[in-house]
Amino acid sequence: MTLVIKDKGLRQLEFDPKRLEEKLLTYTEGLKVHPETVDKYIKSVINQISAQEKVDFKDINNAAILNAIDFIMSFNTGDGMDFEKLGNTDFEYVAARVLLNSLYKRASKNRSYDATDKYGDYYGLLVSLGEDGLIEPQVFVDYSKEELHELGDYIKPERDLLLTYAGVYNMSERYLIKAKDKSIYELPQERYMTIALTILRTEDKENRLQYVKDLYDVLSQQQVTMATPTFANAGRPNAQFSSCFILTTDDSLQGIYDDNTDAARLSKAGGGIGVYVGKIRAAGSDIRGNMGAAGGIIGWLKQLNNTAVSVDQLGVRNGAIATYLDVWHYDIEDFLELRLNTGDLNKRAHDLFLGASIPDLFMRQVEKRGDWYLFDPHEVKAKLGFSLEDFYDKEIWDGKEEINKDLHAFTYHYYKAIDSNDLHLKKRVAAIDIMKKIMRSQLEVGMPYMFYRDTANRDNPNKHEGMIYCSNLCSEIIQNQSPTTVTKEEINDLGEILIHKQSGDFVTCNLSSLVINNAVDPAIFDGNKEAYDKLRKIISAQVRATDSVITVNNLPVLQAQYTNNRYRAIGIGEQGIAALLAKMNIPFDSHEATEVIAELEELIMMAIVETSSELGKEKGNYPLFEGSEWQTGEWLEKRINGSKYEKEWRVIQEKAKLNMRNGYLRAVAPTGSTSLLAGSTAAADTVYDTIFFDGKKDSRTPVVAPGLSPETWFFYKPTMLMEFDGERDLGQMWAVLHNEQRQKWVDQSTSFNLYILDDIKARNLLRLHNEVWSRGIKTSYYTRSHDASKVDQCVACSA
Repeated sequence: MTLVIKDKGLRQLEFDPKRLEEKLLTYTEGLKVHPETVDKYIKSVINQISAQEKVDFKDINNAAILNAIDFIMSFNTGDGMDFEKLGNTDFEYVAARVLLNSLYKRASKNRSYDATDKYGDYYGLLVSLGEDGLIEPQVFVDYSKEELHELGDYIKPERDLLLTYAGVYNMSERYLIKAKDKSIYELPQERYMTIALTILRTEDKENRLQYVKDLYDVLSQQQVTMATPTFANAGRPNAQFSSCFILTTDDSLQGIYDDNTDAARLSKAGGGIGVYVGKIRAAGSDIRGNMGAAGGIIGWLKQLNNTAVSVDQLGVRNGAIATYLDVWHYDIEDFLELRLNTGDLNKRAHDLFLGASIPDLFMRQVEKRGDWYLFDPHEVKAKLGFSLEDFYDKEIWDGKEEINKDLHAFTYHYYKAIDSNDLHLKKRVAAIDIMKKIMRSQLEVGMPYMFYRDTANRDNPNKHEGMIYCSNLCSEIIQNQSPTTVTKEEINDLGEILIHKQSGDFVTCNLSSLVINNAVDPAIFDGNKEAYDKLRKIISAQVRATDSVITVNNLPVLQAQYTNNRYRAIGIGEQGIAALLAKMNIPFDSHEATEVIAELEELIMMAIVETSSELGKEKGNYPLFEGSEWQTGEWLEKRINGSKYEKEWRVIQEKAKLNMRNGYLRAVAPTGSTSLLAGSTAAADTVYDTIFFDGKKDSRTPVVAPGLSPETWFFYKPTMLMEFDGERDLGQMWAVLHNEQRQKWVDQSTSFNLYILDDIKARNLLRLHNEVWSRGIKTSYYTRSHDASKVDQCVACSA
């Protein structure tokens, strides 16, 4: 006889196999699981429990979950290929239901309500969490008791069934607000509602509850996800909601240490950080006229490395800092070796992420195997009166025509620096040798990220107000930047020290993602108006919410608040393109996929621009709207002439010339975590595999490609199985072609990975980089390599 231990050993009950069987059967209702497989599953769980003399109640749930996972992963052994008979992939929903049942019971016990109701009183939850200091008190100021009850009544518990096991597991481990002893109080649908009411609390009260319900609907139906900091922190006291920030470091001791401090404060608040260090003087430069006194950027970067290690992101993840440097900087060669595992350890910073800021001219010199020159930015400015980093080419200089100072501003000043005899720190190298160092580092550690600065600045809708030097930690944010500088320090009669600073453009990422596979009806590509109207409504709720994040955010750095309000920049991203293509029976590695993406991205941007324009009319334009390419119509004009949707665009363009709420609109973030919550595929990538374990920290969570079935199986193409021109080395060319079309309608950029084989030919890796640049893509993210000998073990390949 097996005894079940409950209530921490206070009760012991005889194990009832029949009762467990009935419960397990309820978890399979409505799913595509074959009765034969269900029978095997139930017997396996019962046998596992019956083999023990005593078993804790929670261990029964664990056994039910682990056995469901075994059935999911049977594909890896070849036992689960018969979808129609076995239906193993739907066991991710069986496992989800088991875990949900556990959450319901724990929450009902902790909150003292009947477990058969699954969800208790929402208002009571908020009050209880508020008494423990776990909810922002302002919630009870902004909303009346009656309003909170109304929103609680609107919650739809049945939408929990949309969650996969990976979604429920990640929700419970990372996002739900728990008591201080980690006890479960909040449930998934309550998390969605708390996000909605927190973000939208400053909306006009006449329409606010409807806006909250609309946002709750798109979140709970997995049509939109908010960025991880927003998803996790909404409702918590003094929380900040932005994903990452970009600092531009001034070439001064004060500027360097102030930025290090700001980086620590942002990391503490859960933000990822990008830092542009291209203005800092090189090793061997002068300090107050003393030549050779400067130690260069490496020492300062090691300080940043220590900050990343010492100040983590709320204990959820390690501090993350990406540093970007221009390829003409005198210290670039040492910079590119910072993450390598060989060489002088005193010149290594293994916890920093690296990015290279690359002008068109460098790529042209690599192509022609020409020379490249390295400079000290401080010396160039001091002796020649200009800063190379402050210029970009409005057109690519082909090397044949005469350099036009206005069109080829960077190239003009670069050659002016070459021709100068006054520069002490000037070094000639082969451009291809710098590129080799870049590729070597990418093959060994996956970086540097690539930021194509001329392309980014040419396409900047706010070039009237500034310059873009680099991207962020995830290489999708492209916005104006400038350093913050100290203008005066003084002390008053009370002994108070007052420091006056001039704020620069301190970039803040306010992100959300459209879940394409759940939000887009494929009928939209046939001109179906209802399909577009549905998408437009979803995006309208999404843009309003992401804009509202700016208003309610608690940013720990003042200059971030200042820049946030000046540009009101948002980053509407996406996830699930691989899932949508599979649903439409379109291979990821096909020209048909490229055509679908081109049209979809245009439709998405159409809805975003129109919504932002309407919000601008309702709430006011972003302060720097006048003179922008939204106000002149130029950003759209470069794209819409001759478009299939030109007629619709012309109406929207005229609206945008009058009103725009947001200075930047689109940025496609990686969405690795939130895609698990939404039952989607990450960002703009294809799948890693059709079924695999997500191995974050100590978890082994099964991830199944959305909607995996006999109809979609062959249309999911894992990253390392694609070929182009008959070469697997060039399989990522399909992703390049997709992102070429996507970039046309993304005013910022995309976290776009290059997946390559370990033994890729150098010429093919170089070709991929050249194709990314020449096709107008602004950034590439990680260069992820895989062992070619293991690729054929991939599940889809064996099918």
